[in-house]
Amino acid sequence: QVHMVESGGGLIQAGGSLRLSCVVSGLPFSNYAMAWFRQAPVKEREFVAAISWRDGTYYSDSVKGRFAISRDVAKNTVFLQMNSVKPEDTAVYYCASARRLGVTVGDMDYWGEGSLVTVSS
Repeated sequence: QVHMVESGGGLIQAGGSLRLSCVVSGLPFSNYAMAWFRQAPVKEREFVAAISWRDGTYYSDSVKGRFAISRDVAKNTVFLQMNSVKPEDTAVYYCASARRLGVTVGDMDYWGEGSLVTVSS
């Protein structure tokens, strides 16, 4: 059974930095693409960043240059480094995995439960 557990969310002031982590078990981590999505109140879940099994990275335009996705294969963990955060980054952040790299909700095979990030102005 696949488990994906996010951590690192919380309250942060605008302009600050935060790192989210997601520990994955139950799948061959090194062979899966990993991604982060987010969902703000009354909005649809949206793509944030993805990393392929070959460590190619992809970002939404809204976070490009501010956020960085990375992975530690030895620890089965994917990270999202969030810098220069803005109030509009406030959302529940979900990690997701897929056998094939994708950037839509429908492309993902497995999901974590989410971690809330709140950015105050």
